[in-house]
Amino acid sequence: MSRVIVVGAGVVGLSAAVRLLEDGHRVDVVARDLPLETTSAVAGAIWYPYLAFPRTRVGDWGRTTYAVLDAIADTDPDAGVVLREGTEVFRTPTPDPWWADGGPALARETALPDGYVDGWTFRTPLVEMPVYLRWLAGRVEALGGTLTRMNLSALPSSADVVVNCTGIGSRLLASDRTVVPNRGQVVVVEQFGLERWWLDSSGDDPTYVLPRTHDVVVGGTDLEGEWSRTPSPEVAASILARAARLVPGLRDARVLRHKVGLRPLRPAVRVERVGDVVHCYGHGGAGVTLSWGCAEEVARLVGATGALTPPVEARRA
Repeated sequence: MSRVIVVGAGVVGLSAAVRLLEDGHRVDVVARDLPLETTSAVAGAIWYPYLAFPRTRVGDWGRTTYAVLDAIADTDPDAGVVLREGTEVFRTPTPDPWWADGGPALARETALPDGYVDGWTFRTPLVEMPVYLRWLAGRVEALGGTLTRMNLSALPSSADVVVNCTGIGSRLLASDRTVVPNRGQVVVVEQFGLERWWLDSSGDDPTYVLPRTHDVVVGGTDLEGEWSRTPSPEVAASILARAARLVPGLRDARVLRHKVGLRPLRPAVRVERVGDVVHCYGHGGAGVTLSWGCAEEVARLVGATGALTPPVEARRA
């Protein structure tokens, strides 16, 4: 088995590290930002393919991840993963989503908020990210891996294989200018008895209300090319106003905090091996949704020998 260094401690990096450890590799995770400091920690997070391409591969990775998260929810109540029912709504009649084939079962919804004419209800994993990231880090350590803060100016060369899961950091560490930030702002409010999630992705910005154990994550924004991590009060007010049309109870909910994360957007998710480096980044708004499917592919690439593996987009062309 190989000595592997995974660079990046968000949900993608930690999932890849767990999968590699399960295969018997020696794995060390290094990252500038520890798990609770990453963009992953800001996420809602719900299983839902969003801002990730190409669709064929995203569908495959997403289905694998759904199955793993479903199993985690069944077997480990401390992981922060639950399967929760909710509704996506639309202002115009809308066909079934592209990811419906092989995904969670959809049921057309007739009890819709004012202003909406179509929607579907389905059951999907909802992940409480601070809890889940701690759980993943614990799995890494329990399997014999390490997690170390390290500020890198280049990918390390002191391992048999390096796995690059640095998200937006790949602009520097992989010299890839095709990955750009997509700014997502959320408002976290007190839990007021909400059990169902709600989503409206038909506007310029997505609107979502995601209940967790002790709070509710309300979003959001979709601002490509924006680097600021400073929450905007005006944007927060707009988010809450939009979300209150889906869940009126939000109007009286106490705001706990504001968060901003930078989604690593790319024309196609990059999962490929180049020499002794396996790249895995560019997941857009679907890091959680694709995490275990991509981790499975990373494990295959780390175990591969011989000729270099062509880019995933070339293999699927």
